Amino acid sequence: MARKTWLALVTLTLLAGGGAHAGTAEDEIQKRDDVIAELVRKVDVLTEEVSDLRSQVVVPAEPELKSVYGYGPAASKVYGVQRGLSLGGYGEANYINFIGDEENTDLDRSDALRTVVYLGYKFSESIVFNSEIEFEHATTSNVNNGAGSGSVSVEFAALDFFWLPELNARAGLLLVPMGFVNEIHEPPFFYGVQRPETETRILPTTWRENGVGIFGNLGETVEYRFYTLAGFDAQNFSDAGIRAGRQQGNRSLTEDFAFVTRVDWSPDLLPGFLLGGSVYVGDSGQDLEIATGDVPDTRLWIFEGHAQYQSGPFHARGLFAFTSLSDSRELNVVLARPVTAPIADEMLGGYAEVAYDVYPWLFGDEGQQLEPFIRVEYVDTQYDVPDGFVANRDRANWIHAGGVNYYPHPNVVLKVEYRNVNTRGQGERADELGVGMGFAF
Repeated sequence: MARKTWLALVTLTLLAGGGAHAGTAEDEIQKRDDVIAELVRKVDVLTEEVSDLRSQVVVPAEPELKSVYGYGPAASKVYGVQRGLSLGGYGEANYINFIGDEENTDLDRSDALRTVVYLGYKFSESIVFNSEIEFEHATTSNVNNGAGSGSVSVEFAALDFFWLPELNARAGLLLVPMGFVNEIHEPPFFYGVQRPETETRILPTTWRENGVGIFGNLGETVEYRFYTLAGFDAQNFSDAGIRAGRQQGNRSLTEDFAFVTRVDWSPDLLPGFLLGGSVYVGDSGQDLEIATGDVPDTRLWIFEGHAQYQSGPFHARGLFAFTSLSDSRELNVVLARPVTAPIADEMLGGYAEVAYDVYPWLFGDEGQQLEPFIRVEYVDTQYDVPDGFVANRDRANWIHAGGVNYYPHPNVVLKVEYRNVNTRGQGERADELGVGMGFAF
């Protein structure tokens, strides 16, 4: 009896052990299958993400670029990413042919004018870095005919700190918010091969400087920017204007600060219409002492007003700019400026342009754009000069321009422009036929 009992216990133990081992093996197989299934899922996810990344690099997710926070459309890409790095850019090249009244310096030229890279990084929803690095004239070496070397420059580099729609902060190398072209200078987004002269001689585009400021939207219709910047360097002003006085963030003298405010209004009742203006004020003497004496404070005021209307194929734009410079007589004396080519008390310029997209009318669809335009412009950097000096009237010019912008893609443009230039002085300027291309991405 005892022997039978012992055998029964051994048999039950073996059966129990075998069942346990069988259960363990099934569990291991199930775990292995689960691990394999998870690995397959992760591989599928990674494959899809790599495919999406390749697609985004080759074909951007947002082919239609849009300007925000005062930057050009391509420069605004970083604000649309969820997190991390953003890459964009633009480029332009042209050929200029001088016609009639040529001087020895009026030699026809072709130029790989600009190739630009936008680099941005979105640290978080509230902190964004944005920058523009520009390569001008194809090379930094001086390789031909004394034409001058190109350059590599940082056009802007700023950190944005977002708090509220009405109040945000910006610091770094800033684009000065005046006019149409200084902030939005990508070639698909202005008419003509060359920028309007008012926005290169009165408003010295591209104009940037070290500074800090605030920006935001007041309701749905008003946008503003207010910056504090390093001022100009007045010792480089001339009868051609203030452009050479830009310090461009390069170890800028900052004994004198400047302030600039811009406001734009886009009324709900008139879609496509924009009305705005900006004011700049700051001393430009920078406490400089030169061999001929102390550079005076030289306070510079710049006033600018602009309006734009776009409705369907029709586009119209106008701008007026005026400058006033204090201590101009003292500045001319200290800088030993010629009596017949002084730095002016006042300068002014303005233009009006209209364009119309005729592609749908000619070809019956809206897949591309063909926009003839005309522009009338007046620029005078010698509008009023100090007592004892004589204005250089060759610096006062009427410019009549007309041409065509053709867009085979919204961000790619081919341009033709003819400019007729008439001076109010004794000198003459050659007319210019320009052909150009540009792109942004």
